[in-house]
Amino acid sequence: MIFDKKVVIIFLIIAVVVSLGLTVFLYYFNSQKQLELNFLDVGQGDAILIKTPYGQNILIDGGDGKKILPELSRVLPFYDRTLDLMILTHPHDDHAGGLVKVLKRYRTQKILYTGVVHTSPVYLEWLNIIKRKNIPLTIIDRPQTITLGADLRLQILYPVESLLNQEMENLNNSSIIIKLIYQNEKFLLVGDAETEVENDLAPDPSPYKGEGSYFNLQSNVLKIGHHGSDTSSSENFLAAVKPKIAIIQVGKDNDFGHPSLRVINRLERLGAKIYRTDLNGWIDVVSDGKTIDIHSSR
Repeated sequence: MIFDKKVVIIFLIIAVVVSLGLTVFLYYFNSQKQLELNFLDVGQGDAILIKTPYGQNILIDGGDGKKILPELSRVLPFYDRTLDLMILTHPHDDHAGGLVKVLKRYRTQKILYTGVVHTSPVYLEWLNIIKRKNIPLTIIDRPQTITLGADLRLQILYPVESLLNQEMENLNNSSIIIKLIYQNEKFLLVGDAETEVENDLAPDPSPYKGEGSYFNLQSNVLKIGHHGSDTSSSENFLAAVKPKIAIIQVGKDNDFGHPSLRVINRLERLGAKIYRTDLNGWIDVVSDGKTIDIHSSR
């Protein structure tokens, strides 16, 4: 049987389109069943991309900007250029720098931050882009819960009061602290918060005893504060969290001596499995709400 070349070409085009459509469908079908926390390898800085079972993309911090776009391209398909939520934990350049590039490349629907005062050019540029693009900006000034789905919620534990237009000697302690709860699994993300804030949250945050659910710190996965510095991750705080898995976002051969051997020893005594971006590269945590799987680039 002889086939017309035009007919063959048409059938090939149809096959490619169907194949591409099936790939996209399977991607969304499979991703809807799982929560992913992608701890991006951005060097000496924090950047976490959360992909929810409900199709939302949430970016927490962006590193200093040197590696954020390639890392996002790794975890987001080329056709997905939307961030449903961006969160800046605090305005140091190793957290805010990459968000400038992200705002220029990705459509961002909403942004959360504290409004604390900082005069870094990078931070001011970030604010100017937000204003120019007219992106909704929400000030986090108290503990609250954001419902992402029937079995998924994002609890903001800190700050407990408004920091808007306030100057702080230590910006690390203005960090937004987040607890993500998906069915039976819990993930605590603490920015660069140091011991002073940890002591406010654990073990007895007396001003908020009536809202104990906000301060139940126990979490299976803990993103270690301040890149593993010994100014964070006190013994009392770690004892309250009881992490099974500890993630340290830190640059290889950094100038700060991070992570501290004291912090590593504390985690080892607790029996936590430690992952570090300087040793493991990117770290992807995947959960179906009952179990957790860890994948890394090395």
